[in-house]
Amino acid sequence: QVQLAESGGGMVQAGGSLRLSCAVSGRIFSINAMGWYRQPPGKQRELVAAITSGGSTNYADSVKGRFAISRDNAKNTVDLQMNSLKPEDAAVYYCSANLKQQRWSVPSDYWGQGTQVTVSA
Repeated sequence: QVQLAESGGGMVQAGGSLRLSCAVSGRIFSINAMGWYRQPPGKQRELVAAITSGGSTNYADSVKGRFAISRDNAKNTVDLQMNSLKPEDAAVYYCSANLKQQRWSVPSDYWGQGTQVTVSA
């Protein structure tokens, strides 16, 4: 079994900052890309930021320059530092990891349960 545990969500005023953290545990052989997605109310889930095992990053245009993703390969964690938050950043944020449980397994995507981020104007 694999578990992704997110933390760090909450409520913040516009212009403020939050840091989300996600820890991956369980039977893991290797983790490829890790990422953060979000789903605003009534909208589809969208990619916020992703990071490869080598450290290459990718961001949604809407968060470039404000959010920073990082990971600790030794601890199997991924963080999302969110600065200059806007009301439109409010959403449920989900951690995701593409990983192999065994050497010969096919990589699969795993998801956390989501953490709420609320930004007041």
